[in-house]
Amino acid sequence: MACQGLQGGETVASLKRESESLRKKLEEERKKLSDIELNQVAEKIEVLGPLSIKTRRVLKGHGNKVLCMDWCKDKRRLVSSSQDGKVIVWDAFTLNKEHGVALPCTWVMACAYAPSGCAVACGGLDNKCSVFPLSLDKNENLSAKKKSVAMHTNYVSGCTFTSSDMQILTSSGDGTCALWDVESGQLLQSFHGHTADVLSLDLAPSETGNTFVSGGCDKKANIWDMRSGQNIQSFESHESDINCVKYYPSGDAFASASDDATCRFYDLRADREVAVYQKDSVIFGASTVDFSLSGRLLFAGYNDYTINVWDVLKGTRASILFGHENRVSRVRVSPDGTALCSASWDNTLRVSWAAYL
Repeated sequence: MACQGLQGGETVASLKRESESLRKKLEEERKKLSDIELNQVAEKIEVLGPLSIKTRRVLKGHGNKVLCMDWCKDKRRLVSSSQDGKVIVWDAFTLNKEHGVALPCTWVMACAYAPSGCAVACGGLDNKCSVFPLSLDKNENLSAKKKSVAMHTNYVSGCTFTSSDMQILTSSGDGTCALWDVESGQLLQSFHGHTADVLSLDLAPSETGNTFVSGGCDKKANIWDMRSGQNIQSFESHESDINCVKYYPSGDAFASASDDATCRFYDLRADREVAVYQKDSVIFGASTVDFSLSGRLLFAGYNDYTINVWDVLKGTRASILFGHENRVSRVRVSPDGTALCSASWDNTLRVSWAAYL
């Protein structure tokens, strides 16, 4: 059936060769426009001084690998999800567990706080994304108020609310991303373009932004228009799975973390990669990235249990953070930029405060 639309003399193999040839030509045209590298532009900018980032809190309560976390907009609370099948809402200042939910399946791979702070979402190997409304009654049974919003045909790898509590974006191992209405559970838009599992997504930071970025096992990072469902930009320079993508604070660029042991920085206006963050001594895959509030620093968690802090402009490593005893699965800077939280397969989360984030 798939071959019925082929013209005379055409085969699937010949069309593949033609598309590969066109892709190479596009790459060559892109390279012609690459007149200067980011680190060359930043040569005259002052070198960063010593960074003082120290762990102030260690959150213990999960019985297995912590796979994901997200900050609340109030800059104090955070939600985490784990392989133990639990979702916990924490007060990062007092270490109190404010809410806890046990889900019917293990490997809760994604979680997100709603913009209002009144709900959390989570998903994983159950192929669903569920939303739990939060209340002031800490003894309330949240499981009874669970609302199943999204349904994929494979695991849910990521979820994030849009600018309101009413819509949620999900990414999945079925190779798609999707936009859902929280109230009705209706599918509003689906996004097809990846050829393998989608492992991460991030919404453009502008409140009126209608784009998001996704990355996955096909080594591609794609930019999508949420209104049309179209893939409007695509970047393919990693040599292995893209584990995480994160927008730059201005929304004009994004970073990616990959199993090829590099993090990369892409400028959307230039439509190309402008920096690679790597060192010969860094041989383990990067699992997660996030920017400081100013955008000068890039925090990257690695499979060797460390967090490398990169100078975004100069492309050099500014610092290295130790403390975790297993793979760092997630790093997130708080909304006010004063704290960094990292989640790890060592069953803990660590919250660090610093003067410069």
